[in-house]
Amino acid sequence: MPPTDAIRSDLAPTGKLRAAINFSNPVLAAKDPVTGQPAGISSDLARALAHRLGVDIEFVPYYAAGKVVEGLKSGAWDVCFLAIDPVRATGISFTGPYIVIEGVYMVSQGSPVERKADVDRPGQKVGVIVGSAYDLFLSRELTQATVVRAADIESVMDLWTDGKIDAVAGVKPQLEAIAASKPGLRVLPEPFMAINQAMGTPRGREIGARFLSDFIDEMKATGFIAEAFARNRIEGATMAP
Repeated sequence: MPPTDAIRSDLAPTGKLRAAINFSNPVLAAKDPVTGQPAGISSDLARALAHRLGVDIEFVPYYAAGKVVEGLKSGAWDVCFLAIDPVRATGISFTGPYIVIEGVYMVSQGSPVERKADVDRPGQKVGVIVGSAYDLFLSRELTQATVVRAADIESVMDLWTDGKIDAVAGVKPQLEAIAASKPGLRVLPEPFMAINQAMGTPRGREIGARFLSDFIDEMKATGFIAEAFARNRIEGATMAP
């Protein structure tokens, strides 16, 4: 449906669409090496939505998913690009997913761990980025292993180097890249979760949330998502049905 004043009031209350972009997820977001401007499928969708609404775009940069969620408290953004999670859904109205990314474990080459079930053992410590989708998921799912949190992937790898964790949890493309660049690491082939990436808007903006859901459905149906996949050369993820 065409945007109404009520929809614009929900999704662009300042007169601009303030889109939170999480640069810590390389599958979804990056910076153009020439212009330094946001690039990737998240920014493509944000620009398309702003165009549909007839407003300017304002990107709000973040470097951790947990920081995006914290931005709710100050009303820093109008739409976000995050993995769907029941904890986050208490404050965010999510659309259906548009991308699915596998969450996987990385261990040492000599580790006896071969399957995801092997990770959940007494004494095992799993490093995660605090507030990430897999942090929230593993905090609910792991019953014997301990989740150890750090601010970003670099800090998680520092924990690994210092021998403070036995496994690293993360998104498959990022951990595969790390394992390829650092000898002695391997990624388990079995994912521990499917990370469903969606757009979201703060709860309470129900008219805007319905419009946003319809927008994502249309972007999938018209092939926009498929074109963005190809244009951004996305690997390690699949398009959501």
